[in-house]
Amino acid sequence: MYAILEVGGKQYKVAPKDVIEVNKLDEEAKNTITLDKVLLLADGKKVEIGQPYVTGAKVEAEVVGQTKGKKLIVYKYLRRKDSHKKTGHRQKLTKLLIKKISNK
Repeated sequence: MYAILEVGGKQYKVAPKDVIEVNKLDEEAKNTITLDKVLLLADGKKVEIGQPYVTGAKVEAEVVGQTKGKKLIVYKYLRRKDSHKKTGHRQKLTKLLIKKISNK
């Protein structure tokens, strides 16, 4: 069984016992959260596609912790102006452990 869900404007394909990294959520570690924006639900025999979401479908996940993503380098350069600027960015992420996928 797997599901495609939407968290923070991005879509993720998840199955039970998967660990995913999503944009930072304001949740403490070890908390259980329910994600109800399920776009697609498949269990091997049938596939339910939502319009836009599958009604009654839920994904239960446990917050594993808060982390930072890998560093991205942003380099801005203007030719012939002797101007350049180098900065870095690390996105704040939340790790989620998918516990259960249910429908209705």
